Amino acid sequence: MRVFVAGATGAVGRPLIRMLVDEGHDVVGTTGTPANVDAVTDLGATAVVMDGLDPESVRRAVVESRPDVVIHQLTALKAITGNMRKFDADFAVTNRLRAETTDSLLAAARESGVKRFIAQSFTGWTNPKDRTGLATEDEPLDPHPTKHSRNTLAGIAHLEKVVPAEPGMTGIVLRYGFLYGPGTGLNRGGDMSELIREGKFPIVGGGGGVWPMVHVEDAALAAARAVEHGDAGLYNVVDDDPALVRDWLPALAAELGAKPPMRLPRWLGRVVAGEHAVSLMTSMRGSSNAKAKRELGWELKYPSWREGFKHGIG
Repeated sequence: MRVFVAGATGAVGRPLIRMLVDEGHDVVGTTGTPANVDAVTDLGATAVVMDGLDPESVRRAVVESRPDVVIHQLTALKAITGNMRKFDADFAVTNRLRAETTDSLLAAARESGVKRFIAQSFTGWTNPKDRTGLATEDEPLDPHPTKHSRNTLAGIAHLEKVVPAEPGMTGIVLRYGFLYGPGTGLNRGGDMSELIREGKFPIVGGGGGVWPMVHVEDAALAAARAVEHGDAGLYNVVDDDPALVRDWLPALAAELGAKPPMRLPRWLGRVVAGEHAVSLMTSMRGSSNAKAKRELGWELKYPSWREGFKHGIG
């Protein structure tokens, strides 16, 4: 099929295009700057320069490409500073990409007769905290987000509402967990890894927050599988091993050659980093991947972050 990938040069976009090309699809990949055109064509795709926040640019790119499938992988995660008190500010552009750009891509896909639309979302701190166990796709998003994450949750909620509901189109939302590996913040040169090396990523409270992890290659593979598998709806794309902060953070620090992370009591974590950081460290629930494995035919290269940290961190 002819597959249009918005966000071809991102952490997920690059391995995704490679997989789609290897599977025989005709791939069009977008980049926001002409300087990255060669990076897209080197992957075997046709490159298109597109401004994701300009509806006419989006329309022109999609309509002229005449795709069968549209995959929305656009984010602006490189803008993240790590300041949890500025969480919504860090995600401001990504929130627009999840709302405005999703609407623009859907409108262009509708005009072009696209029958399958796949979009990237997130699972983790978005899960409701008043329940136990792993969150499934049947649960609502957290009705009580921290004050610094409300706008970001609203962007996610918009995307997750409009994509599966698009008439005449199979709309699939892939809820990625915390990405790690090449091109992400959790690789050997990533921003989060540098904070861990510098001792600036402490364990707060008992470190009982559960982080759903997924290697970037496995995230890309889920999107590749969704091109031909799965009904409209939401899919948690996470590994098989829900990761307690008190387990994964020291393990990654050791893998990076860093000292064990400091430990802070909750009250001090709230003073130093704010409410959202404390929630991530102590209250977050993991997510079940059963639906994605069952309905997308998705098999993970790294079923556990434990193996992934050792052999796939990048």
